[in-house]
Amino acid sequence: MATPSLLALLDDITTMLDDVSVMSQVAAKKTAGVLGDDLALNAQQVTGIAAKRELPVVWAVARGSFVNKLILVPAALLISAFIPWLIVPLLMLGGAFLCYEGFEKVWHSLHAKKHESADQKAVQPPQGDPLVLEKEKVKGAVRTDFILSAEIIVISLGVVAEAALTQRILVLSVIAVLMTIGVYGLVAFIVKMDDIGLWLMQRQGQGLLPQLQRKLGWGMVSVVPYLMRLLSILGTAAMFLVGGGIIAHGIPALHALSELALPWSLLVNAAVGIVTGALCVVLVNSVKFFISKS
Repeated sequence: MATPSLLALLDDITTMLDDVSVMSQVAAKKTAGVLGDDLALNAQQVTGIAAKRELPVVWAVARGSFVNKLILVPAALLISAFIPWLIVPLLMLGGAFLCYEGFEKVWHSLHAKKHESADQKAVQPPQGDPLVLEKEKVKGAVRTDFILSAEIIVISLGVVAEAALTQRILVLSVIAVLMTIGVYGLVAFIVKMDDIGLWLMQRQGQGLLPQLQRKLGWGMVSVVPYLMRLLSILGTAAMFLVGGGIIAHGIPALHALSELALPWSLLVNAAVGIVTGALCVVLVNSVKFFISKS
C-alpha cells in the first residue's frame, strides 16, 4: 500500500511543479517590460561610483532587493487574501513616488545647468564624503527597487490569482529570486564592462583569437561611456513610463484612454508620469515652504 501512495504523491508533486513552471513562464513574459525598466534604473543608479566600489555597491543593492522580496511576497499574498482593494492604491502611491523622483531629477539637472558654467563644472570637485554618497545611492536604488518589485509581484500575482495557495507561493518565490539574480547579474556585468574590455585588450598573442579578443575589448571600452549615458536617460524615462503606467491603469478614465490609443500608450503613460511628477514636486515644495515659514 505504501508504494502506490508514494507514487501518487510523486505524481501530484510533479504535476504541481509543471503547473508552477508554466505559470512562472507566463508571469515572466508579463513582467518583461518592467524588468527592462528595472535593469535600466538600477544600472543608472550605480553609475558614478569608484571602479573598486562598483561590485560592492551592486551587491549591497541586490541584498536590499532580496529583503524587499522577503517583505513583498508575503505582504502581497496577505493583502490579496484579506484586503485586495488595497493593492491598487498602494501601487499608485508607489507610481506617484517614481514620477516625483524622475521629475525632481530632471528639474535638478536643468537647474544646475542653468546656474553653472562649463568651466565651473570642469574644475568643481565632487561634493561630500564618497562613502556617504555611496550609501545614499544604495538607499535610493533599494527604494526604487521596492516600487518596481511591488509592481512585478502584483502582476505575477494576477497570473496565479486562481491557483492554489502553494502554487501562488512557489510562483511568486521563483519570479522574485530569478528577477533579482537576473537583473543584478546584468547590472554587475554592465558596470564592469570597461574592466572586462581592458582585460581583453591586454591579451597577448599573434593568432586570430587574441586579435579578436583585443578588438572586442577595445569595442567594449569604447562603448561603455555611451552605454552609461544611454542608461541614465533610459532610467529617468523609465521612472515616468512605469510610474505613469501605474497611475494610468489605476484611474479608469486614463486606462480607457490608454486602451483607445494603444499604439501611443507609452506616450500616454509618459505624459501622465510627467504631469504627476510635476504635481508631486509642487506639492512637496509647497509643504516644505509652509513648514519653513511656520
